[in-house]
Amino acid sequence: MIRAALPADVPRIAHFAAMLVRQHHAYDERRFFLPERVEEGYAWWLRKELSNDDVVLWVAEEGASIVGYVYARIEERDWNALLDRCGVIHDIFVDEPQRRSGVATTLARSAIDALEQKGAPRVVLHTAAANVGAQRFFDKLGFRATMIEMTREASSGDSQRVG
Repeated sequence: MIRAALPADVPRIAHFAAMLVRQHHAYDERRFFLPERVEEGYAWWLRKELSNDDVVLWVAEEGASIVGYVYARIEERDWNALLDRCGVIHDIFVDEPQRRSGVATTLARSAIDALEQKGAPRVVLHTAAANVGAQRFFDKLGFRATMIEMTREASSGDSQRVG
């Protein structure tokens, strides 16, 4: 069952969010920072977001257990990204034992529907370059690649300049 998150759900969601942060950090430690007390930070942020009308924060339940969540929100025009007002799926996570059972698909489709009901003309998301499985998953849901982030670490000034 998919339902709106409640304040009592925040610790479990924050636990999952921290797992997602650690997964990204493991992909590339230099690109994805890992804050101390990440669960506490996420709990603070998500409690605040629960009262935001532009936010979709839903959980997937099996029995009495939360097995996944989706966090999305309406974002206003971003001139730097050349991105008009849209819905953005920021996080989607399903606990390992429930993966490949349709939970992520149900969470994603529910979030997309909710964002569209809130007036989003499109839905955007980011996936880590190393997370090929997530890219295939979102491709099946109709997402298309529109941007590739590239990262270069600062050097001591001894690199060759282009141009």
